[in-house]
Amino acid sequence: MSTFEYDIHAELRTDSGKGASRRLRRAEKVPAILYGGKKEAVALTLDHNKVNNMADYEGFYSHILTLIIDGKKHQAILKDIQRHPYKPKLTHLDFQRVEKGQKLHTHIPLHFLNEETAKGVKDEGGVVVHHLNDVEVECLPKDLPEYLEVDVANLALGENLHLTDLQLPKGVELMELHKGEDHDQAVVSIVAPRLQKEEDETETDEEVDAGDVPAASDKGSDKEEKDGE
Repeated sequence: MSTFEYDIHAELRTDSGKGASRRLRRAEKVPAILYGGKKEAVALTLDHNKVNNMADYEGFYSHILTLIIDGKKHQAILKDIQRHPYKPKLTHLDFQRVEKGQKLHTHIPLHFLNEETAKGVKDEGGVVVHHLNDVEVECLPKDLPEYLEVDVANLALGENLHLTDLQLPKGVELMELHKGEDHDQAVVSIVAPRLQKEEDETETDEEVDAGDVPAASDKGSDKEEKDGE
């Protein structure tokens, strides 16, 4: 588990709109909102650089965070983060309150262990393929793990691990499995290198084929040019 402290100092924000957001960004601030629980949503202003540095840590996206507003601490989880399309800037964050005794839903990452020494890799020359990199869980705040470990040490060539194979901490459930037995998705597999190469080539061919098809707007442009002639 991470020892990083996710304490975020925030100020209440009274102005809104695109103009206000632009002024905040020029002042190295970023707008945010805190909602959920039995309280009204509140608009916040955060220090952009401090939050941006926290966003480099994996735990920022799955850990219970502490928002300090007017000296009072509020526990929350990050529900959404918006970034500038090409600058290393955050443009908005959404936080959901965490209430003691109330279950929460959030995504947590998967950490894969022993990939290089797995039976299907070391002894049989296979390749590890990740089908999922995170899962959505339901649990009480006190039971929330920062990540789940997936040990593939004993996985042989051609074998898979599914959601039902994951070792879950006490009190933690997988949301996908609530949908029924047919939602027991594959998490990780070990396949022959040839099969993996064929899958990659197929995906590349499909992308190329899709790119070769002229867009409807392009066809219309060609017609307009001919009509103009």
